[in-house]
Amino acid sequence: MTRRQRFSSGLAQALFAAALSCALVGPVYADRIANPVAAFSAIDKITGRTFSFDIYMDETFQFGRLQITPRVCYSSPETEEPKTDAFVEVSEVTLDNEIQRIFTGWMFSESPGLNAIEHAVYDVWLESCKQSSDLPAPETN
Repeated sequence: MTRRQRFSSGLAQALFAAALSCALVGPVYADRIANPVAAFSAIDKITGRTFSFDIYMDETFQFGRLQITPRVCYSSPETEEPKTDAFVEVSEVTLDNEIQRIFTGWMFSESPGLNAIEHAVYDVWLESCKQSSDLPAPETN
């Protein structure tokens, strides 16, 4: 075996060992932080007015004809790249006073256009997740 062949063989073994250890261990990520408050922004397309509001988890907030209910809101630790997402349910109150679900899914604050609510009259998107709000917390029974 020539010196070059030994070097190539050793290099291949080292690369294989490194790839195997990465596959077994995988990247290490810190746990996501569950937050009690989701912060949203919205626009009324008729008036052009924008709004910002906080909603506690599992509470429903009425914005125009939309009812917005966040179920979970996660953020990454400060030591990592910012990532914020929330699982949200949005319903519309129809003219017949019926409630019709128009969205159930994840919203991502880093990509507001990905899963924002784009309604004929309103747009709603996730801004951030927070540990507290200026609004009083809902009463628990």
